[in-house]
Amino acid sequence: MARFVDQVKIHVKAGDGGPGCISFRREKYVPKGGPDGGDGGDGGDVILVADPQVHTLYDFHHQVHFRAENGKPGMGKKMKGKDGEDLILRVPVGTVVKDLETGEILGDLTEPGQTLVVARGGKGGRGNVHFATPTRQAPRIAEPGTKGEERWLVLELKLIADVGLVGFPNVGKSTLLSRISAAKPKIADYPFTTLEPNLGVVRLYDGNTFIVADIPGLIEGAHKGIGLGHEFLRHIERTRIILYMLDISKEKEVIKDYEILKEELKHFNPELLKKEYLIALNKIDLMPDPEKIRSIVELFEKEDQNKIYPISAVTGQGVVELIYALWKKLEKIKKEQI
Repeated sequence: MARFVDQVKIHVKAGDGGPGCISFRREKYVPKGGPDGGDGGDGGDVILVADPQVHTLYDFHHQVHFRAENGKPGMGKKMKGKDGEDLILRVPVGTVVKDLETGEILGDLTEPGQTLVVARGGKGGRGNVHFATPTRQAPRIAEPGTKGEERWLVLELKLIADVGLVGFPNVGKSTLLSRISAAKPKIADYPFTTLEPNLGVVRLYDGNTFIVADIPGLIEGAHKGIGLGHEFLRHIERTRIILYMLDISKEKEVIKDYEILKEELKHFNPELLKKEYLIALNKIDLMPDPEKIRSIVELFEKEDQNKIYPISAVTGQGVVELIYALWKKLEKIKKEQI
């Protein structure tokens, strides 16, 4: 399985245009025919295509330089040289393309099959047939082709998902994803088990589906590059809903943890706090006293107007209700966008 890579730098070079041809008609009864040199072919473009079958930028991690084919030279009898083949580079849906030198965003490939020309091929040069005049009937002039564009690019993948799971390491995000979908993320009882985002498709009983992304655990200071979270905060920008996951067994610290998570998102991109969200208090299986669970939920509801969902990703308790609450909120968002 290809390693997950979500940011790379690559160099692309479009094909050069082929040179025009210097040629003259040489037929049996036309010993001194006029010019008939054809034009050179155009160079191939470099084109990015968003491919839903590609999930990582790993293929660009080792190969950095990419070049399209040059146009072929023009030929006699006014024959145009063959155009160079375009170079098609397949990237994951959700890839943002930037010019490395200027930082300009050249494109945002968010739809399957979407294309972006990142380097245009050079034009073929004109053959000598174009340079004949009444006073210059045998021109020995032809144009070289123009150079194809070249540039350094930054490809940055932002996963596209309906729901993004956000929480500290070891809070149970991967366990929840494995329970509600067919995804098989690595799960263990220590921080930073998840070293890359995982996607899972949740299938409801009525056949509807939505996509959930397990974002690697954040820690305080993630927006400054501390820990692993800084590398993956960008993926949250693509989600429609944020699901904050918190460890209810930490009791008094749970509200503080929630505030820290929101602060990290705010520092990275204030717009993230405007997204729709739900809150799941996980690990109720570690809290045998239902009254204590109820008191923590009530305390939380005083701080936040959203309904709070106490769950156990391990036993499945409360998970179905949470899933359908997410689906209901997704449906509301989709209707508002129509």
